[in-house]
Amino acid sequence: MPSLPDIPLPPGIRSRFVDDINGLRMHVLETGFETRGRPCILLLHGFPELAFSWRKVMPALAAAGYHVIAPDQRGYGRTTGWDADYDGDLNSFRLLNLVRDALGLVSAFGYRSVDAVVGHDFGSSVAAWCALVRPDVFRSVALMSAPFAGPPQLTFNTADAPARPKQADPVHRELAALPRPRKHYQWYYSTRAANADMHRAPQGVHDFLRAYYHHKSADWKDNKPYPLQSWSAGELAKLPTYYVMDLAKNMAETVAEEMPSAEAIAANTWLPDRELAFYSAEYARTGFQGGLQWYRCGTSGAFTAELETYSGRTIDVPSCFISGKQDWGTYQRPGTFEAMQTRACARMIGVHLIDGAGHWVQQEQPEQVSHLLLQFVKQASEAASG
Repeated sequence: MPSLPDIPLPPGIRSRFVDDINGLRMHVLETGFETRGRPCILLLHGFPELAFSWRKVMPALAAAGYHVIAPDQRGYGRTTGWDADYDGDLNSFRLLNLVRDALGLVSAFGYRSVDAVVGHDFGSSVAAWCALVRPDVFRSVALMSAPFAGPPQLTFNTADAPARPKQADPVHRELAALPRPRKHYQWYYSTRAANADMHRAPQGVHDFLRAYYHHKSADWKDNKPYPLQSWSAGELAKLPTYYVMDLAKNMAETVAEEMPSAEAIAANTWLPDRELAFYSAEYARTGFQGGLQWYRCGTSGAFTAELETYSGRTIDVPSCFISGKQDWGTYQRPGTFEAMQTRACARMIGVHLIDGAGHWVQQEQPEQVSHLLLQFVKQASEAASG
């Protein structure tokens, strides 16, 4: 591998590589490693982020006595061994293989269990499945910015019912037919063009990411989320354009319209330009296709049957949910936030919506996130021992 520039990390966090993790050479950030035998917390990032996204919460977790591990997940950053080809095999990016990545990583560090797996954005889905599939290893789970509704459900009590043909979801056709035609970002992210649209954005990767992060943060003042009533075109069209895009625009064009001013960028304390420069350099080097493969696994439906194996299962380890109060991600899939609390997580012991944070909650409000995570892990440990 060619020499890579240093990562602008706070003191006490180191960058390293771990070989032979489910076919990957995995890049991880690590803190609290000086003292052997500490309990472990695993942090899983989302899209379009990196292990670097956890830099602000890792020191506080380590100071409380934990060994904290944050990988660049499959498809991201400095982790290698994955296929970036759009026409490559999607199989390795499916959710249960991402769980295998996480399990292999903590096993490589010598842990038979970890005190908590914490996932943000798409990493929240991976963390949820870690806790669902291997509760013996992942003894508690903190879901951030993306609630979990549980496994896809098998049809029930249909043996004597008339056969019903499977039909494609009509919502995409209905979105396109609106007076202001729209499309859903996850299906756009699944198109062949999406990677090039962002990787070769006219404004450059750096300004693309600046606008993207701004648009989904509490700094964008129109982020005032509320529950939607249904998975229907009329309701989904209420979402901001970074979730339900204008039909004729790609993501680079979409967020360019909300590019913050030079003054706003200079005043940004949660993601100053020198830190954004690390993200932009990494994505300029790798492109976005690795992360986009995750979306393709979901929208293709190819791996739904595998997940239906767990139909009816709940997450039975202690769970919590943390999100920004200004984060539409909490409500982007109608009913999921409520299903997480009433059905999917049997031992939900905290739901926290942090004011002054949008989607990038652990970067926008790291002190509050660190406090809530430590409080949760303590409560989860007490619940397990009690």
